[in-house]
Amino acid sequence: MNITARYFIVPLLLLAGLAVAAPDAGNLEALRGKLPLDRDPAPARIADPLKDQGIQDRDYIHQPPLIPHQVRDYEVDLKVNQCLSCHGWKNAASRNAPRVSPTHYENRDGLTLSDISPRRYFCLQCHVPQTGAEPLVDSTFMPVESLR
Repeated sequence: MNITARYFIVPLLLLAGLAVAAPDAGNLEALRGKLPLDRDPAPARIADPLKDQGIQDRDYIHQPPLIPHQVRDYEVDLKVNQCLSCHGWKNAASRNAPRVSPTHYENRDGLTLSDISPRRYFCLQCHVPQTGAEPLVDSTFMPVESLR
C-alpha cells in the first residue's frame, strides 16, 4: 500500500469503527442526568451553616476564618458587598462583628488603600460558612503544633 492510500484508508476505517460504536454511546449518562443542555440543573444544597458558634479554631496559619452565619441571598457584586455592611471598619464595632483584616486593604504592591483591595472584595473566594457536614473523604491532616 502506498503512503497516500494509507493516509486516506486508515482514517476512513477508524471513522467507520466509531460509527459502529456510536449507538452504544446512548447508554452513557452525564453527571447532569437526562437534563437538556439548554437547562441548568438545580444547585446542590449544602447543609445549613452552624449558626452563631463563635470564632472557630483554625487548622493552619493564614487559614481564612470560617463564616459563623448564613450568607444565602447576601448581595456581593461589583457595586455592593453586603458583608462590609457589618465587617467593614466603619460599622464593625456597632454591629459587634469582627473587622476585615488590614491586609484586605493592601494592594499587590503592599500599599495601603482607603478601601478594600479589589483582589479581596469577593469574600466567598476564601471564606466559607462553617457547617456540620461530614468530610467527603478521609484525611489524616493534623493542625500545626502551635495551633493545637
